[in-house]
Amino acid sequence: MAEQTREQSESRLTDRGRATRERILRAAADMMYVRGVAMTTLDDVRAASGTSKSQLYRHYPDKEALMRDVIALQAAELLERQQRHLQRLSSFRGLERWRDALVERNALHNGAYGCPLGSLASELADQDEGARETIARHFSAWERLLEDGLARMKESGLLKPEADAKALATGLMAALQGGYLLAQTAQDVDPMKIALDMAIAHVRTHAVCPEDRSPGSDGDSR
Repeated sequence: MAEQTREQSESRLTDRGRATRERILRAAADMMYVRGVAMTTLDDVRAASGTSKSQLYRHYPDKEALMRDVIALQAAELLERQQRHLQRLSSFRGLERWRDALVERNALHNGAYGCPLGSLASELADQDEGARETIARHFSAWERLLEDGLARMKESGLLKPEADAKALATGLMAALQGGYLLAQTAQDVDPMKIALDMAIAHVRTHAVCPEDRSPGSDGDSR
């Protein structure tokens, strides 16, 4: 019902109103990612977005409403990027390219801020049950992209029939999120790459062909 109300409100906005709302939301997303949710106030967002109090409260009457839209924005953009990398995943080389894209993107800030979705989860999961459930659904959608790719690898004969695509996807996701945290703490992406390399190496232990069990041995360019 709340989602429907927001959609109805959005549909009534003028182009100028939508631009203002987008400016507020982008400013909040950037600040919550860098500073954290707790350290970001509505006054901070108002100043960063160049809006008046009346404009801000017209679109976001409280911080919780703004936070919900920040979660939705971060998840939508993250999952769109991940879908581009994972929708055709069907080889070990594809897993390595996925790893490379994640590490390269995180290296832009020396790993300083972590995963956009994971950072929100670590701060909100114990404080806001609704936010926790929403973020959990987004993580499940991300993990399913990996699981579907691993299932395609089973279907094509790269992975053994008994390989558990769901469990392997969970392992990759756990390595990724742990790697994000270590990279954030060290402000160095090397721990993240090591964690992902080890997780991919574990997936390789389920390869059908012995030659596919070593990094760089997969000749499939997909």
